[in-house]
Amino acid sequence: MLRQALLPDMTVVSAAPHGPRPDHGEAPYADAVARLADARVMRLSVPGHQGHAHRRPGLADHLGDRVLDLDVAPLIDGVDASATSGSTHARARAQELAADAWGARATWFLTGGATQGNLTTALALRSLSEQVVAQRSVHSSVMDGMAIAGIEPVMVMPSVDARRGMAHGVRPVDLDAALAAHPDAGAAYVVTPSYFGAVSDVAGLVDVAHRHGVPLIVDEAWGAHFGFDASVPVNALRLGADLVISSTHKLAGSLGQSAMLHLGHGPWADILEPLVDRALRVTTSTSESSLLLASLDLARRDLVLNGARWIPDSVAAAQEFRARLRHGGRFALADEALLADPSVHALDPLRIVVDTTSGGISGHEARHLLFHDHGVHAEMSTDSVVVLLVGAGSDLDVDRLAAAFAALPSCDAAGLTSLPPLPLPGERVLGLREATLADTVVMSACDAVGRVSADSLAAYPPGVPNLLPGEIVTAEVVEFLQAAAAAPHGYVRGATDPAVSTLRVVR
Repeated sequence: MLRQALLPDMTVVSAAPHGPRPDHGEAPYADAVARLADARVMRLSVPGHQGHAHRRPGLADHLGDRVLDLDVAPLIDGVDASATSGSTHARARAQELAADAWGARATWFLTGGATQGNLTTALALRSLSEQVVAQRSVHSSVMDGMAIAGIEPVMVMPSVDARRGMAHGVRPVDLDAALAAHPDAGAAYVVTPSYFGAVSDVAGLVDVAHRHGVPLIVDEAWGAHFGFDASVPVNALRLGADLVISSTHKLAGSLGQSAMLHLGHGPWADILEPLVDRALRVTTSTSESSLLLASLDLARRDLVLNGARWIPDSVAAAQEFRARLRHGGRFALADEALLADPSVHALDPLRIVVDTTSGGISGHEARHLLFHDHGVHAEMSTDSVVVLLVGAGSDLDVDRLAAAFAALPSCDAAGLTSLPPLPLPGERVLGLREATLADTVVMSACDAVGRVSADSLAAYPPGVPNLLPGEIVTAEVVEFLQAAAAAPHGYVRGATDPAVSTLRVVR
C-alpha cells in the first residue's frame, strides 16, 4: 500500500522552528518590479501594452499609468529569474519571507487564487494514494482537482446548522472514524475556518491524521490573517497542518485572485515538497501577473509590520457593531449558536454573522436591501443570516452599518421561507473521474431520479454539495435543490438551469 511505503518518520516536529527572523521591512519582489519600472527599460516583450500609457488611454485612465509600468513580463533577471548561477532572485526571497511570516517551511505564490492551490494539492496527493478522505463541503475546485488527478474522495460530512443554513467543520472524532474505515486513504482534506468564521479543532485533526499515518491538508482560504495578532485565532500551520491553502486576498489584503500555498514543518514535509513543486508546473500560468505577485509580497510586509496594530482596531470595530446590534434588541447574532456546535473550536472575530430572521427579514432580502438601499455590500447570505467580513486592518463605519440594519423593514416571520431538511446524498456507484468525464445527457430532473449524476450541485444555503459526480440522483435531493432554487434569491451552484428543472447525468 502506498501509504505504508511512503510513511515518514512520525516523530513530532515543531510547527514553528525558532531562530533569528529575517528583515520583514523589505518587499523584495515588489521592490524589484518597481526598480525595473523606474529604469525605463525599452520593453520589446509581453505584455503588449509595454508600459506605453499614452497608447492605452482606456487602461491608463481606468487603472493609472503606474499600473502599466509595474505590469511586467516574467523571467526577468533578478526579479523572478537568477541573473547568475547560484544567486537568489527577488521572488524567491519574497516567498522565503512569506514562509517565515506564516510559519511555513516553504511557501509558493499563486496567481490563480486558492483554486490553483486546491488543484495543485490534488495533483500532488495522487502520488500518495488514489483515495483521500475529504470534508464534503470542500470547495468545488478540490473535487475538480481530484477528478483530474484520478483521486476517489471519501466524504466526511461537516456539522450543519440546518435552521440557519450554515455548514461548519469536521470533528476529530469523525475524521478518525473515516480514516479508520478507509485505511487506503493517503491524506485528509478539511476546510477551516468556514465561510461563517467557524474554526475547527485543527490541532485535534492534525493528531488524528498523523496517528493514521496521513498528512492533514487544510483549506484555510478564509483564514489568511490568522496568527498575526492574539485577537484572531492561530493559523493551521502553527498547529501542525502539513499543507495549507491560503486565499491571501480574502481578508489579508492582497489583490483579488492572489493566494499562497504553504508547506508545514511536520513529518510529511520532505515527501510533499517535491510533489507540490511538480504539480505547480501543471497549474501555473507561464504569464503570471507581476501585479498579483507584488501584492502578495506587500500584503505580507504590511501584516508583519502592522498587523499587531491594525488587526485589533478592526476587531474592536467589529465588536462595537456587535454591541450596537445587541443593544438595539432587534437582531440577534449567530455567535452563540456557532460556539454551541461541537465542531466549532473558535470564531473569527472579523466575521459578523447576523441572524436576520430574528428581526423579521430573510437573510437574502436583507442583503439585497443593504446593497441597493444603503450601499452596503455584505459578503453572503442564507435564508436566515447575513455574513459581513471586515478585512484584517480595514476600517469599519459602525454608525453607517448600524443605521442600515436599523432601517431594514420587518415582515411577518411566518412568511419567511425555509428549506426542507438537508437530504442524505445518494449512493456512489461510479468513480469521480469516470463520472466527470463520461458521455452525458441533460434530462428533466424527474426523469433523472435513479440515474448517475455527472455534475456537482450545491444549494446555497448551506453550500454542502447535495450531488457529486458518480452519485445516484434521489427524489429527496431533487426536491431540496428545487426548493432552494425557488426560494427568494435562491441559488444552486453547478445547475444546468436556474430552476434545476433539468440535470446532467451519465448517459
